[in-house]
Amino acid sequence: MNKTVGVLGAGAFGTAIAKIIAEKGINVTLWCFEQDVADEINNNHINKYLPDVKLPVNIKAVTEIKEAAIDKEYIILSSPSLFILKTVKDIISVPNIIEGQSKIAVIAKGFLEGPKGPQLLLDTIENYLPGFYKGNVVYISGPSHAEEVARGKITGLISACANPRMSIIFRELFSSETVQVYSSLDVIGVQVSGAVKNVIAIAFGLLDALKEISDRVGDNTESYLFAVGLNEIQKLGMALGATHSETFTSLASVGDLHVTCRSLYGRNRRFGSEIITKKVLDGFTDIDDLIQNIDKLGYLPEGIVAARFAAQLADQLKLKLPMIQAVYKMLNKELNPLEVVKSLDPGFSSLQ
Repeated sequence: MNKTVGVLGAGAFGTAIAKIIAEKGINVTLWCFEQDVADEINNNHINKYLPDVKLPVNIKAVTEIKEAAIDKEYIILSSPSLFILKTVKDIISVPNIIEGQSKIAVIAKGFLEGPKGPQLLLDTIENYLPGFYKGNVVYISGPSHAEEVARGKITGLISACANPRMSIIFRELFSSETVQVYSSLDVIGVQVSGAVKNVIAIAFGLLDALKEISDRVGDNTESYLFAVGLNEIQKLGMALGATHSETFTSLASVGDLHVTCRSLYGRNRRFGSEIITKKVLDGFTDIDDLIQNIDKLGYLPEGIVAARFAAQLADQLKLKLPMIQAVYKMLNKELNPLEVVKSLDPGFSSLQ
């Protein structure tokens, strides 16, 4: 096979990664769920999910998923976690995957439902792929809003894999003049950090809204929440088998949490704010109803699904993760938004 890449999922981040790789002279096939997205990429080299970003001509968009996977040396799974398992099932019959010839990486973030409860993405994905992919699928994460990656803003990523050789291979593929990639063997810690930071960002969004209505919420409060959230991410990660405590002070955890909570691009932060400002939860009965009808929001905050799974894991592992559990209960209509913030400290009891 020639050095070719298939990116499966043409959302903002998948498209940004396709652009970074294509700019190195590598041909990229980008699978799009929507025909109009594919047509716009092929005809005008623009994706509506990354407005005002011109894409290289060596990105070819297709709507047949197997076409994006056949004869590719590298396959990058970029569908949202809600849909990533279907993506895998749709390509497992491709000959180069059956034979283990393609190298596979995942850039989605979240958990999946397993036979015994929530599982990390790679655990589930590797179980569906041929056996020789076990321990060889790479997980890419880090503070990397697609809007900035695509526009050439300097970005750092982590390439995590149980096989250090595979980690290095994808590190080299993703590295560019503006993207610096570091290797990690802590696949569990990196995955947990990438998934759970979205839950904390929802709580952070609540503070955005509360700043406008309460003089008790300020920068100190945000840093307080940030520290609480990071601590809970680390507790859950270590309980699930993270191998390196320094993962949680790296780009994978503190870096990704910081940009997700602070950046205006963050969908989870936006969602948290709109829970108060637009009462977006009012149209749903519980978290299951919210997940099943998530398209009604008009955008996809992955922290919603992650909150349900992280809360389930906390119960299974008998962990006390007050912020994560409070966000879950709010999304399940068991707590109101102010009670989530009050869970930080009794000092918030005067918030109305």
